[in-house]
Amino acid sequence: MSRNLKEEIAEQHEENKKKLKALGPVKLTILAILVVGTVLSYVFYEWFFGKYSAWCHEPNTGVAILDTLCRWVPKIITCIQFITFMLVVVTIILIIIRKLLGKTQRSKTVAMLLCNLIRWITAIVLVIAVLYIWGVDATALITGAGVVTLVVGLGMQSLIADVVAGLFIVFENEFNVGDWITVGDFRGEVISIGIRTTKLRAAGNIKILNNNSIQGVLNHTIEPSIVKCLIDIEYGADLPKVEGIIKSNIGALEVPGALTPVQYDGVAALGASGVTLQFEVSAYEGDYFVVERALNGAVKNMFDKNGINIPFPQIVVHEEK
Repeated sequence: MSRNLKEEIAEQHEENKKKLKALGPVKLTILAILVVGTVLSYVFYEWFFGKYSAWCHEPNTGVAILDTLCRWVPKIITCIQFITFMLVVVTIILIIIRKLLGKTQRSKTVAMLLCNLIRWITAIVLVIAVLYIWGVDATALITGAGVVTLVVGLGMQSLIADVVAGLFIVFENEFNVGDWITVGDFRGEVISIGIRTTKLRAAGNIKILNNNSIQGVLNHTIEPSIVKCLIDIEYGADLPKVEGIIKSNIGALEVPGALTPVQYDGVAALGASGVTLQFEVSAYEGDYFVVERALNGAVKNMFDKNGINIPFPQIVVHEEK
C-alpha cells in the first residue's frame, strides 16, 4: 500500500470518526429510549399484558380508530421488545467482529463481509418475527419462501453466481480492500467488497463490478510496481558516450516517492526517429503516476544539462528532378 493511500485511509478514518461522533449521540439516544421502553414494558408487564389489562380486552371508547390503536398496543410493545433485543445483540456482535478482525487488510475485508451477512440475516429474522407477532403464520411463510426461492432461483442464477464469487474472492485472498487492481481496462483501488458487487475507485470515479464478472485480475499491490521511463536519443549520437554520461550522472537523480534508485536498463527499442533508452525505479502502486512524472522530468533534466538531444519526429521528402 502506498504512502498516499495510507494517508488517504487515515484521513478517511478520521472523517468517519467525526461522523460517528456526530451520529453517536443520536444513535445512543434512540437505542437508550428503546432499552428504557423495553425495561418499562417488563416492569409494567401486568398493566400491558396482564389478565385484567384494558389493552387485552375489547376496548370500547366509541371511536373506531382509538379502539383499533388500543388493540394494537400489546403487539407494538412486543415488536419493540424483540427489535431492541436484536439490535443490542447484533451491535455487540458487530463490535466484537470489528475488534477481532480489524488488524490487517484481509481481516478487515472478511469483517466487512461478515458484518454485511449478519445485517442481512438480522433484517430477515426481524421481518419474520414481526409478521409472526402480528399473526402471520411464519411456518407457512418460511415454507412458501423455500418454494419461491427454488422457483425464483432458477431466474436469479446471475445473483447467486455473484454471491458465490464474492465469497471465493474473500476467502481465497485474491485481493483485499485497499489493493490496486486492474480488471479489464479499468485500474483502480478496491474500496469495497460486498456480497454481490465490488467497487473500484480511480481518478474520482467509482466503478461497480458484479463479482461474477471479475476475471483475469491483475493485483498491483502484492509487490512494488516498476515505473519505466522511455526516452529517445538521436541516431547520430555516440551511444557509448551517452551511456557513459548516464552512468556518471544517474546516481545523482532524485525521484520523490521512488523506493529504489534510478536504474538504466539499456536500449529498449530502435524507433522511427531515434534510439529508445529505458530507465526504471520501484514504487508503491498508489504513487505510480506521481513517480512516473517525476522520473520523466529527472531524466529529461539530466539530458538537457549534458547536451544529449532528444529527436523530433522527422519526415524526409524526396523530390523527383
